[in-house]
Amino acid sequence: MVRIVPAVVIALLGFPAAAGALQQHEESSHKVIAASEIVWKQGPPSLPPGAQFSVLYGDPAKEGPFAMRLKMPKGYAIPPHTHPKPEVVTLLSGTARLGFGASFDSTDVKPMRMGSFVAMEPGTQHFVRVDEETVVQLNSSGPWEIAYVNPKDDPRRR
Repeated sequence: MVRIVPAVVIALLGFPAAAGALQQHEESSHKVIAASEIVWKQGPPSLPPGAQFSVLYGDPAKEGPFAMRLKMPKGYAIPPHTHPKPEVVTLLSGTARLGFGASFDSTDVKPMRMGSFVAMEPGTQHFVRVDEETVVQLNSSGPWEIAYVNPKDDPRRR
């Protein structure tokens, strides 16, 4: 019993320091953003004008994982394109029509509604058109790149 008491006292005396270290670790390695705190910016310039985006985690321009949201207005479309890394997309609101292939074929699309999920391998040719304001969350690894199947569709060339 005598040995247990000193161990308990030492543990209790060291607890505040350990708790402080734990709190610092949690603050530096975790990120919590309420929906009302999301800051939307115009762009990105690699997408057709009209979209807004918000980077929630990481940096899409650098190596490593990231999470980014994209808000697209009614009627917005992204022409056929590919990405060099896997793309994981969750539809958070609205309705999007997703198609695959090198040409935009509005008759060969899959309607995606809130809660829908898509995972695409690198190099998958795909396109999207939204029926109403739509928000998606894109998770991938940076650096994030987009290559349009038809270079004339690339808004960075305008």
